[in-house]
Amino acid sequence: MEIRATTVLPAVRRPITLHTADGLELVGELALPEDRDPVATLVCLHPLPTAEGMMDSHVLRKASFRLPALAGVAVLRFNTRGTTSRHGTSQGEFGEGETEKHDVLAAIEFTEFEGLPHPWLLGWSFGTELALKWGADPQVAGALLLSPPLHRATDADLRAWAATGKPVVALVPEHDDYLRPEQARERFAPLTQAEVIGVDGAKHLWVGEPYVRRVLDEVVKRVSPGAYPLPTEWDGPYEKDVQPPA
Repeated sequence: MEIRATTVLPAVRRPITLHTADGLELVGELALPEDRDPVATLVCLHPLPTAEGMMDSHVLRKASFRLPALAGVAVLRFNTRGTTSRHGTSQGEFGEGETEKHDVLAAIEFTEFEGLPHPWLLGWSFGTELALKWGADPQVAGALLLSPPLHRATDADLRAWAATGKPVVALVPEHDDYLRPEQARERFAPLTQAEVIGVDGAKHLWVGEPYVRRVLDEVVKRVSPGAYPLPTEWDGPYEKDVQPPA
């Protein structure tokens, strides 16, 4: 069977609650490989909630549907403060990327508490800003950035990541609305180890299965290289997601 936008592969999935240092409870989900210990962990940071970004935004949803089974990767998704998805609404209100510092740190602390291995931040759009501003934590293995706009993250944030020496990979769509590959290479210069990859034909929202597959392949290449490239077929049990595909 070909893996499609609505294909949900086997995993151990459970709702989780993140507790922030400023007293909020955030709604989330952890998806673990069903048949083995995870080799790495993705901490997903979603797009802008004031523009309908949430933990169920399609690339992050598909990462949780596929990567536990295909790559042995744990996937942690959550709604930042004040954000709603079909999993529920997190407490608090949108903080323009500032008070979300507590949300990012709560997610990182959760991976440590749960003993989840090698946590990588997977940020998309606004989520890349959170990763760059607040994610250069000793616990974090690296960062994977989808469609980074670099609106909120500063050169000082980039230099802070540079000082860690940890890998940072930016996937930049050819037709992005905010930052395109050539500009991105210039803007990321202070983050000396950043790998900026231009993706031909792609747009900011990564709509279309070929672009989702490219993103997930690039992610797995870094966090679970033994599973790269990901298969496009699946012969085992699966379910079908009820949410309309993107």
